[in-house]
Amino acid sequence: MNRLVGLFSTSIGRKLMMAVTGVLLLGFLVAHMLGNMIVFQGQDALNAYADWLTGHPMLWIARAHLLAFFALHTYLGVRLATENRIARPTRYQHRTRHQASTPASRYMILTGLVVLAFVAYHLAHFTFGAVDPGYPALVDDQGRHDVYGMIVHGFRQPWIVGTYVVAMLLLGTHLIHGARSLFQTLGLNHESFNVIIRVMTLGLVMLIVLGNISIPLFVYFGLPTH
Repeated sequence: MNRLVGLFSTSIGRKLMMAVTGVLLLGFLVAHMLGNMIVFQGQDALNAYADWLTGHPMLWIARAHLLAFFALHTYLGVRLATENRIARPTRYQHRTRHQASTPASRYMILTGLVVLAFVAYHLAHFTFGAVDPGYPALVDDQGRHDVYGMIVHGFRQPWIVGTYVVAMLLLGTHLIHGARSLFQTLGLNHESFNVIIRVMTLGLVMLIVLGNISIPLFVYFGLPTH
């Protein structure tokens, strides 16, 4: 325990913990996206999956851990960005580094905070029914919560579809730099396979972004989901 506290007290340790929480959150994003893609199998398949998931005894334990990882990752990101800004030496060196950086790296905190706001909205939209109080009351023919109907109804509104699409694009921007940075933090980067890492990172991010974007777009444009 003392070693963990000591690790957290150093900049390198905080970067390492941010990388680890980033890997865990990235894994969740992939799993969440794959679960959402069940919507293309139709109402019965999605509602059956949602019913199994909500009844799983480990659900709330998993949610608690996910919330802890997300909160820690956000805190570490803001703290490290603040420390970097305070430690930044001269304006000349700032310009040099700015020219060498990428838009994704320069706006990591901004995209991260926007994603944080979107997560809050997403939970209010589909989990808590705050956007449409009628969502929790939707049930299918078997008496299960009609998640399929909730998604179809929710994504008929263009402003909601636009919000999700923009949020996913910003998430992709955040992930591209974050995923590549974690390889460097974990010491897994090398000139001989950095290109492979970039290609794999881009492919994974595109999978997450396009997978999540496809659902609201397919629903909004009335394309069949079964």
